[in-house]
Amino acid sequence: MSKQVKAKSGGDHFTRWLVIGMVALVVITGVVFSIMSSTNKANESFTALKNYPLGAQVAGTIDPAQGSGLVLNPGANVKIDLWEDPQCPICRTFEESNGAYIDELVRTKKATLVYHVLSFLGDESIRAANAAMCAADEGHYLDFHKALYIVQPALENSGFFTGPNLLKIGGYLGLKSKSFTDCVTKGSKADVVKAQEDAMPTYKVTGTPTIFINNKLWVRKSSNFDPVEFRLAVEAG
Repeated sequence: MSKQVKAKSGGDHFTRWLVIGMVALVVITGVVFSIMSSTNKANESFTALKNYPLGAQVAGTIDPAQGSGLVLNPGANVKIDLWEDPQCPICRTFEESNGAYIDELVRTKKATLVYHVLSFLGDESIRAANAAMCAADEGHYLDFHKALYIVQPALENSGFFTGPNLLKIGGYLGLKSKSFTDCVTKGSKADVVKAQEDAMPTYKVTGTPTIFINNKLWVRKSSNFDPVEFRLAVEAG
């Protein structure tokens, strides 16, 4: 009798751990599949960078007086401060709606742009922000900024924004110099990236994207980043 009870107990114990193991396997498989799908999607998006039309160089300077932001085309009548995180999906939405217009404003010297590349979403944001600042040293911040959003993964911290992949993005743009490679690999702009992040409380920035036009917070009225609404806000100053 006692042997039968013991055997039954042992059988229940085995079944319980078997079920737990199967559930754990399903969960782990789901997580791995999700990450792989996100990474594969991002890798596929590299095709969009083939034959990328690299724009003319635009000089940029880091201004500690403006939250260590990257200043492009200083001295224009209109100044736009753009606070964003490379992994922020809403920032990508803003870029898709208004990026071309902002690019035009800078290249035609109609506006000063101050980019604050934040990194509060994690280490991948730090690496991407560092690489963006490295591209700025090469005069191609605008191009690298655009490229980051073209290949941005659907999931944050998916493991995509690695050093090699950031160098790969630069490579598609023609940024292959030793100075750029060393800057990305060594994280040479870490101090600038941290300074931009640390400036958030000073400007009461709590999320991304946050946009100021002539130092006044732009609050969108539409449910999306309507380009007409944004253009009118910029023109109104």
